[in-house]
Amino acid sequence: MSNATAKIIDTGLKKHAGLKKRERAYEQFSDMLLNLQIKPGQFLTQRELVKITDMPLGAIRELIPRLEADGLIKTIPQRGLQVTYIDMNLIRNAYELRQILETRAASQFARNATKNQIAEMRNTHEDILEQANNKVSDALVAHAQQTDFQFHETIIDALDNELISNIYRVNSIKVRLIKASRSRLGPNDVNRVINEHLRVIEAMEQRDEEGAATAIRDHILGAKARAFAD
Repeated sequence: MSNATAKIIDTGLKKHAGLKKRERAYEQFSDMLLNLQIKPGQFLTQRELVKITDMPLGAIRELIPRLEADGLIKTIPQRGLQVTYIDMNLIRNAYELRQILETRAASQFARNATKNQIAEMRNTHEDILEQANNKVSDALVAHAQQTDFQFHETIIDALDNELISNIYRVNSIKVRLIKASRSRLGPNDVNRVINEHLRVIEAMEQRDEEGAATAIRDHILGAKARAFAD
């Protein structure tokens, strides 16, 4: 191997390692935000981000522009970095974007998804309802919440559009932050959420594109109303 080739490989490996650090820093920040270890509206310095994420300063400096572009932090002169805070505008904007993306996605999923894909969704949801009839444990609530996230992400990803999926993922962080601080899924919500999903699934089984879009729109509008009310 020539020196030039070795240098190219070494440079590529360093870039890959740097990318992995930035991705880990982003995931760490997002997880801490969603777990409310980092609070909406909180001010942070770069050094504080290094400490709480356990990431090197270089990775944090590269992370900040991405967080700003995604609307998760903003730089306030003389004060530092402010974590996004939850207000009426954020709730309205986040849920309106969900509605735009997911009504289109639900319609297309109703048209293109396989019977097995839809049947698997139904089985997962009906299993949760069956368990809920016995006892709504903390573990079941956590499972229902994860099923909720996965249901929506599956429909979006079925559009097979990387740009839309990425936009949805960023917006999903904001929606989950709103839920975590204002309307987190509780034991009394499990049946309602799962049944709302099942109405979407029923329309998909019938290949009713308009019905699927309407059902998921109603589901999102209900969540938006609850976020405003909390």
